[in-house]
Amino acid sequence: MENFQTMGVPFRIPELASLDASGCSMLAPLQTGAARFSSYLLSRARKVLGSHLFSPCGVPEFCSISTRKLAAHGFGASMAAMVSFPPQRYHYFLVLDFEATCDKPQIHPQEIIEFPILKLNGRTMEIESTFHMYVQPVVHPQLTPFCTELTGIIQAMVDGQPSLQQVLERVDEWMAKEGLLDPNVKSIFVTCGDWDLKVMLPGQCQYLGLPVADYFKQWINLKKAYSFAMGCWPKNGLLDMNKGLSLQHIGRPHSGIDDCKNIANIMKTLAYRGFIFKQTSKPF
Repeated sequence: MENFQTMGVPFRIPELASLDASGCSMLAPLQTGAARFSSYLLSRARKVLGSHLFSPCGVPEFCSISTRKLAAHGFGASMAAMVSFPPQRYHYFLVLDFEATCDKPQIHPQEIIEFPILKLNGRTMEIESTFHMYVQPVVHPQLTPFCTELTGIIQAMVDGQPSLQQVLERVDEWMAKEGLLDPNVKSIFVTCGDWDLKVMLPGQCQYLGLPVADYFKQWINLKKAYSFAMGCWPKNGLLDMNKGLSLQHIGRPHSGIDDCKNIANIMKTLAYRGFIFKQTSKPF
C-alpha cells in the first residue's frame, strides 16, 4: 500500500504486487488520477465506480468504462481522463514489425516483404493512422513454402509490388503527411526485439546501397520495456507478453500488421498500468 496526499488529506491505494498468469511480478504501481482527487471528489468517484476504482487490473476496458461513468456523473472530461494513465515522453509511437523472406536453412540475404507501421497517439495510446505495404523481393523473388507457411504471405501478394527503395520513399511521404517530420513532434519506433531496425533494415539497405533515414536509428524494444515493467523476460515474445497481461492474441502470428496490432495492445495495457516508455536502442 502506498500513501498519497490529496488536498492535505492522506489516503492509500494498493500497489500492483501480485503475480500474474505468467509468474511475473507487477512492479509498476497503479497510477490513476485518484491520487490527485480532492477528498470530496474521491468520495464521489468511489460512489460512481464502486469497488472498481482501485481495481488492480489496469486494463483499457476498465479505464474506458470508468472514464465514461465519471463523465456521465458530471466530473468532466479532464477529471475523467485522470483515471487513464500518466503522460508519455513521446507524442507518437510508431509500431513496426517486418516480415522477410526466409527458409530452413536460412537464405541470405533476407529481404523485407511486409512493411507495416501503426501511428499510436502517446496521450491516448490509440491507433491514429496505418502505413502498410508489401514489398517485391529482388534477390530471391520466389517465396519459399516455409516463408508462406510462417507469414501467411503468398507469391501473389508480393509480385508486382514496389521495391524496398520505393516503399521507403512512400514511408517518408507518409511520415511527412502525418506531421512526424516536424522537429517539434517527438516520435519513436517500437519493435518486438532489436532485429527489425538493428539487423534487417540496415542490412538490406547496405546490400542495396540505400541510405537509412535517421528516424529508423532509435527505437523501443518492447521485450525490454515489458521486462522492465513486469520483472521477467518474454522468451516467446508476443505470446508471452499477451499471456502475462491476460490479453487475447490478435490475428495470425508472424503477420506483420497483426503483430503490430498486438504490440500496440500490449503498449496500451502497460501504459494504463502506469508504465512510461523510454528508448532502449543505443545510438548508431
